[in-house]
Amino acid sequence: MAHISLLADDRQILATRLIEARERTDEVLEALQPDLFHEPRSRALAALLRHAGHVEAFDWRLLAGRLHGAEAWDERLDGWFAAEPGAFATTLVPDGPGHDELAEYARRARESVDACVLDPRPTRDGSDAAACVHRAIEHRLAHAESLAWELRALPHEAKRPKADPPPPVYSRRARPGTVDVPGGVVTLGAARGPRPVGWDHEYTACSLPVPAFTIDSHKVTNGRFLEFVRDGGYADRRLWSRDDFEWVRREHITHPASWRAQGDHWLYRGVFADTPLPGDAPVVVSRAEATAFARWSGRWLPTELQFHRAAYGTHEDGEREYPWGDDAPRDQHGNFAFSRWDVAPIGSYPAGESAFGVSELVGNGWEWTRSIFEPFPGYREDPIVEARSTRWFDGGHFVLKGGSPRTASRLLRRSYRLAQPSRGRAVCATFRLVTP
Repeated sequence: MAHISLLADDRQILATRLIEARERTDEVLEALQPDLFHEPRSRALAALLRHAGHVEAFDWRLLAGRLHGAEAWDERLDGWFAAEPGAFATTLVPDGPGHDELAEYARRARESVDACVLDPRPTRDGSDAAACVHRAIEHRLAHAESLAWELRALPHEAKRPKADPPPPVYSRRARPGTVDVPGGVVTLGAARGPRPVGWDHEYTACSLPVPAFTIDSHKVTNGRFLEFVRDGGYADRRLWSRDDFEWVRREHITHPASWRAQGDHWLYRGVFADTPLPGDAPVVVSRAEATAFARWSGRWLPTELQFHRAAYGTHEDGEREYPWGDDAPRDQHGNFAFSRWDVAPIGSYPAGESAFGVSELVGNGWEWTRSIFEPFPGYREDPIVEARSTRWFDGGHFVLKGGSPRTASRLLRRSYRLAQPSRGRAVCATFRLVTP
């Protein structure tokens, strides 16, 4: 069990990476106007503040409380921040801790966590300290992405304006088409090693065949989806499941959540400003909306297997770590790693194409599949974070693959999967279509 007592260099590296992950959650709060914290809080702001407190409470409970037996100093706030955001979003009332209480809680939690991460003593319960710190880092980075989407929901005047940098390459000559992908063998998930580097839903690896299919070379754009809207797609009952159509009617949904009508024109609701709808950027929608569009088009969303084959397969029937190869993700490969707040036009990242010439499969928006989120054969609950994934194995959550502008590089690994309900709009999710 020598790995339990980390070497000094290892402890310092992990502490540095944890600090870097904190910068990603901090920048969401720093994007808010300071005066906002002294006004009556909306439900959206209350949810964001509680969400930000959740990641601090998670780190403290795992790295200070569990590993080293640190004593709580505020059980009220521990309890308030304990639940995963999805568990309280529908019942939250804006009467919880404010920004100042959150800031003080975060300060004390971080001081305690940092001391424990750098502590040379073995962990109290024999847990793998490095594995626990890695879990905390990835948990925080995943929630940094979720916080950015909650930030989008707040009024623009509540935020400090920020401008996205231009994409490294923008080709106005991008011509969406289709790509024929030959059949082959696909490896889903990851092999379980002595120190797992992923979450429980990523294990255990399994290899499965996938027949040949045809897939869109690019994600479906706002411009293409506008044709569906103008054709009355949201009002056509034939294109929706019964439950999805009831949702559309009940919520009065007539267009994507990121669109806003202005007279005869459409605006795109970015994180910090409204702009004329970019027809050449990927449309961000729920799976229910993507499925209705697919039926309207006479095609299908890809399965998880088809996505993997298009993204990571090769003509030699091998598999790559990333669509572009085995090199670590870099800026030219895609719109990810917190480089931007919003999606970029299609064709902006030609260096990220897969071996088959399929564009932007990683970054610029998670991609919906038609696969139900289920465990792989040999699944076991994570001993560090119990039942993290089992609550999503309910038949109502679906697999998303790829990554968004706010997805950390370390979460772009081939085995990583995201789960969302079909009508979920709280994620930067895009899609493309296949023909079997």
